[in-house]
Amino acid sequence: QVQLAESGGGSVQAGESLRLSCEASGRALSLYAMGWFRQAPGADREFVGGISRGGGNTDYAVPVQGRFTVWRKNDKNTVYLQMNSLTPEDTAVYYCAAKSESSLWAYVFKMESDYNYWGQGTQVTVSS
Repeated sequence: QVQLAESGGGSVQAGESLRLSCEASGRALSLYAMGWFRQAPGADREFVGGISRGGGNTDYAVPVQGRFTVWRKNDKNTVYLQMNSLTPEDTAVYYCAAKSESSLWAYVFKMESDYNYWGQGTQVTVSS
């Protein structure tokens, strides 16, 4: 099975940017559709953005559209989340997730229950 490890979180001011990385180990990233989720204190975990197994399709939650970008580099076994124009509402623990060996090459999965493997999360804090 695949193991996922996020990195790149931190504390920034509103309007600044962060790039999160999620490195896969144990199996090739190319086998998986990938997603990013976040969980703010006292809130449920929510979908942020996702990328299809083939890498040709992405989808984003409405609050982050136009500010966040997901892409993948299978040769580096890594998926990325670029976050621009951050606001305090983006403060959360960010998780990457993998959908096991999906045969739906072009599909972007947005439900938490779709995903089989999760990283440990990385904290993002945005202050005003």
